[in-house]
Amino acid sequence: MTALLELSGIAKVLTGQGQPRPILTGVDLTVHTGQSVAILGRSGSGKSTLLSLIGLFDRPDGGRYLLAGEDITTVSERRAARLRSERFGFVFQRFFLLKHLTAAQNVAMALVNGQGWLPRRSRRATVMAALDQMGIAHLAKHKPTRLSGGEQQRVAIARALVRRPQVLLADEPTGALDTETGSLVIDALHAATERGCGLVLVTHDQAHAARMGRVLRLVDGALVQEVRR
Repeated sequence: MTALLELSGIAKVLTGQGQPRPILTGVDLTVHTGQSVAILGRSGSGKSTLLSLIGLFDRPDGGRYLLAGEDITTVSERRAARLRSERFGFVFQRFFLLKHLTAAQNVAMALVNGQGWLPRRSRRATVMAALDQMGIAHLAKHKPTRLSGGEQQRVAIARALVRRPQVLLADEPTGALDTETGSLVIDALHAATERGCGLVLVTHDQAHAARMGRVLRLVDGALVQEVRR
């Protein structure tokens, strides 16, 4: 297996509200091709901060970050934006769908932003394949207001996967869904690893975490391996 992500001694200090507060003090994490990792932790432990650093929305204050062997610890924002577009897919608890666009158009936005060179016909075929993969191709022309929460989340996952990212980052993607729908969403995310994508799932749900290949807990600013039962 190829190492997609390699984080060594990652540290992050939060500032701006009184005294600086260390939130990540030495995170070590390696994610390989086709591997799924769940990250658990209490509220405020730094789970979302860590995911933000992995997704290059923020930079660490210490440590080293390798992406497919390339050191991107101090990469420029311009380079970070390009890497986010080319290498990453993102799924959040909030769907962030554009209400005036159909499901297909929402998914297509990811291709326009990252792969604007695709001809229109090829772009449509790629979008429909992504929606079909999520089992919602029949909803392609529906706008978000006509979709259930689970259907909207599956549109969001299709949007994340349509560019075939190397790394998929999911931050509490089932938090606003019922148990059955949440399980379907986890199915869809986990299926991406079978195609070689690396998955990092931040969740509070032990059952969803248990379905990942590895389960880690963020404690006192560092990741600790969970003991399987």
